[in-house]
Amino acid sequence: MPAEIRKLIVQVDETRREMGRDVNPPTRRALAMAVITNPFAGRYEDNLDALIAIGEELGALLGDKCVQALGIQPGQAQSYGKAAIVGEAGELEHAAAILHPKLGAPLRKAVEKGAALVPSAKKQGGVGTAVDVPLGHKDAAFVRSHFDAIEARVADAPRANEIVVAVAVTDSGRPLPRVGGLQAHEVIGQDGLR
Repeated sequence: MPAEIRKLIVQVDETRREMGRDVNPPTRRALAMAVITNPFAGRYEDNLDALIAIGEELGALLGDKCVQALGIQPGQAQSYGKAAIVGEAGELEHAAAILHPKLGAPLRKAVEKGAALVPSAKKQGGVGTAVDVPLGHKDAAFVRSHFDAIEARVADAPRANEIVVAVAVTDSGRPLPRVGGLQAHEVIGQDGLR
């Protein structure tokens, strides 16, 4: 069953100045969100395969939307993350079914490679609930300059029978990073850590 999408939202957050200093090049984070109907709202279901398939579909769609919004080639993406907000007639496990089994592979394809785990967050809430989408370097989890998050919120979602699914992709780390550790240009990207 394909996702029944009520709404798609895509935005880019670009930081040009921080603490009175120019950020050159600007840091950019893209966020793509889909508001979908929850096929299991209001009832318990043992088999969540339909949501797992929807996760796979949305990993590709939202990942591609982020890369396009940034105007970059897939290999230029530097970090990524995912999150979901389940409406009150659903359950947290519905978010887990979308985010974990199959969303990652098509997202990795959208950003080219992606050796590191995709950071994730999930919650349940009503209309206007926000979730912080955690971000980490796509190929090396130990790159501290890319530990970040971006808030995802849809003013009229999730309704009780909906789920908001969010994917974020960046072309950089935080503005003016200076906490040391592995640098992005030092990444080997084979084990997902370094």
